Amino acid sequence: MIKRVDFFKLAQNGTSVRREAAAGITTFITMAYILAVNPLMMGAIGDGMTAGAVFTATALASAIASIAMAFLANLPIALAPGMGLNAFFTYTVVFGMGCSWQTALTAVFLEGVIFILLSLVNVREAIINTIPATLKKSVAVGIGFFIALIGLENAKIVVDSATLVTMGSFSDKNALLGVIGFAIIAVLYIRKTPGGILLGMIITTIIGIPMGITIIPEGFKPVSLPDAPLFAKFDFSQILTLKFLIIMFTFLFTDIFDTIGTLVGVTSQAGLLDKNGKIPRVKQALLADAVGTVSGAALGTSTVTSYVESAAGVAAGGRTGLTALVTGGLFLASLVLGPVFLLVPSAATASALLFVGFLMISPITEIDFKDPSEGIPAFLTIASMPFFYSIADGIAAGVISYTVLKLAKGDFKKLNVATAALCVVFIIHFALK
Repeated sequence: MIKRVDFFKLAQNGTSVRREAAAGITTFITMAYILAVNPLMMGAIGDGMTAGAVFTATALASAIASIAMAFLANLPIALAPGMGLNAFFTYTVVFGMGCSWQTALTAVFLEGVIFILLSLVNVREAIINTIPATLKKSVAVGIGFFIALIGLENAKIVVDSATLVTMGSFSDKNALLGVIGFAIIAVLYIRKTPGGILLGMIITTIIGIPMGITIIPEGFKPVSLPDAPLFAKFDFSQILTLKFLIIMFTFLFTDIFDTIGTLVGVTSQAGLLDKNGKIPRVKQALLADAVGTVSGAALGTSTVTSYVESAAGVAAGGRTGLTALVTGGLFLASLVLGPVFLLVPSAATASALLFVGFLMISPITEIDFKDPSEGIPAFLTIASMPFFYSIADGIAAGVISYTVLKLAKGDFKKLNVATAALCVVFIIHFALK
């Protein structure tokens, strides 16, 4: 235990084993929904891709990637198959474009290999360092609002309507429980209760039992053996076609900038950025993310990426890779204890995500809105993430507007060739969309 504590540098980061464990559990619970959602979504493909096999692949890939993040980068960031990317895999690539799921997995696998190569030669690290300081702060704030929106949706406090979105009805018990859960977490936070977010979710889950929201199935068994994953089911016959290349680079682009946004946002919230605003051990963090994608494809699931829900663990005190290690360990445990973890209702995790959204918006006070060339790109970054429902597109909107407005102002000192090149890439990205 002493060696492990020394390895993660807990004292240096002002944390403890107990705090990191609570943070890891908190992160896991807020993202455990992927264990239910990913198999449901990808299992709909059929043709040999079963929900049981995808569940096993999801748990294993999430564990491998999170543990890799712990030991390679010592950062409190967990990983799992990305929402949005799994929808693109299922509904666009397989159902829409008529590709087999084996071909789609091949695209994810090769995207992950390219991801590893880009990480080893520092291309992705250079991209992160290219993003201006104002936009890095804006990314953290934008992710805060994005997480809050996800929480509000999961609790059905916000629902779709003729006006795009509107407030849900509190006659819906999910919405009511979400509000109760948020209030409990807020009170525990104000009272400085250790592990307040995790404790709040547990209390909310218990309250959900008499409300009929936390469902304990008849004949409930806490332990069940997992199905075998779809190991190395690749089809390389289409890799030289234009369709395949478009699919692969779409996966790659989205994965890169979702990961960058998450790393910037979560490490900013944790206070881990150095004096120059750079992420410590970013190369190793990016490598862990890429390893997760390759292993996930080999096991039979869509692109694995860093999760914004890691911010919940950071809010609970997580500061080191021990948080990610605990989360990864729980993903392994979920292989046989899945029924227990899946008892937590979405309303309970939603209340935690909504509160984390509040915690993440604090960098907004450090943005210079008096300078329109700084404030407007910041605003567009912040607004685009929840409205576009995409971290990557939010970064793109910010970089493009930042470059254009700095050129218009003649403030060339704030620009460099790398930022301009990134701007061009993003313009092409939007044009192709």
